Amino acid sequence: MKNFLKISLLLMSVFGFAQEQKSYNFSLEEAVNFAIDSNYTAINSKREVLAALKQKWETTATGLPQINAGVDYRNNLKQPVSLIPAEFTGGEPGTFEPVIFGVPQTMTATATLNQLLFDGSYIVALQASKTFLEYSKNLEEKTTSIVRKEVINAYGSVLLSQENIKILESNKETLAKNLNETSEIFKNGLAEEEDVEQLQITLSNIETQLNNSKRVLDLSQQLFNITLGIDLDANVILTESLDNLIIQNIDLQLLAEELSLENNVDYKIANNFTEQRRLELKLEKFKALPTLSAFINYGTQANSNTFTFLDSDQRWFQSSIAGVSLQVPIFSSLGRTAKTQRAEIAFDQSKTEFDEAIQRIKLEANSAKNNYEFAIEKYENSKNNLNLAERIERKNQIKFFEGLSSSFDLRQAQLQLYSAQQEYLQAILDVIVQKAELERILNTTN
Repeated sequence: MKNFLKISLLLMSVFGFAQEQKSYNFSLEEAVNFAIDSNYTAINSKREVLAALKQKWETTATGLPQINAGVDYRNNLKQPVSLIPAEFTGGEPGTFEPVIFGVPQTMTATATLNQLLFDGSYIVALQASKTFLEYSKNLEEKTTSIVRKEVINAYGSVLLSQENIKILESNKETLAKNLNETSEIFKNGLAEEEDVEQLQITLSNIETQLNNSKRVLDLSQQLFNITLGIDLDANVILTESLDNLIIQNIDLQLLAEELSLENNVDYKIANNFTEQRRLELKLEKFKALPTLSAFINYGTQANSNTFTFLDSDQRWFQSSIAGVSLQVPIFSSLGRTAKTQRAEIAFDQSKTEFDEAIQRIKLEANSAKNNYEFAIEKYENSKNNLNLAERIERKNQIKFFEGLSSSFDLRQAQLQLYSAQQEYLQAILDVIVQKAELERILNTTN
């Protein structure tokens, strides 16, 4: 028994360890596709569409046949007493005789079929439910585009953090080597103590930045996991490189892409809102129309002194009725007129907001194109600046060790190089981020 428990605990620990060590491998496209199905916001967005479908059928069902049934059992614990003239039973005229009519227990079963024949509000409700479904689908599309953009940003941030750590580690290694050589030269009396101290300051700053970059990488990876909709501590391996990513994201043809308003999801949502206001106006107008409905009722009733309603010989008496109901609104003291006018004002406001939304979307598209173009230019410039900064730093290293320049000049060249490295990495991320935003507005991705 003890051995069995030990084996069970061992298997459970191995299984738990395997669960904890679950890992993922993602290219950028794979990460986007994964997040569209598993991102928390995307999941709820799909549920909103499903709820809209159910609501559409709920509205449709109100105009279809409705059947209701009921059973009513009554037991008169104290039956009501009625008075009849006593002369009916041979008594003295002018007096009354108390009598009890009926039996103490009754049971009634009924079933009613109702059918709406005409209702203007129902017609508008059907149209509104269709519009709401379209609105929910457009919201899901917008959520998907936002999730795609967030995944691209988070993916690029992780790669940038990884590359930044590599650069800082390389800088640290170079600085440590320079410091060691300078310290030996100083010991031999061929360098000043300030030269050593300058390098120590620079090395200390690089070490601090490196430690912080490692913490930033952890946070970037956790943010990426949340964006994907997976466990915060899950192990995720990114199969893309930053160099490949920048090549994929420089697309000058995208700048020539024309904005199609009909494809823009914000345009679709604004159009849904305007359509909703139009239907609200239509609803208020249709409320002045009559409502026509029909019904068929069938019932059966039994009476007894005791509870014998389940006996086979119990007598039941049938009844049935059919009818039509017409409701005609005649006068509301101009209340309906005021509601209709208010709905018309709201519709006019929505049309104005729709026109404004169109102009804003056009502005967003132009701004996104400008930002993307600037990001590409900035990347090219930072790439050239990085090459120049590397050359300047190498020259100053040679001059410093040959005694042709001071440690201050070397430090300035190193700081310039480190700044160029950071600007280069940030320029790469900017290109990736701005392209994702432009694609979202132009809706050029599936």
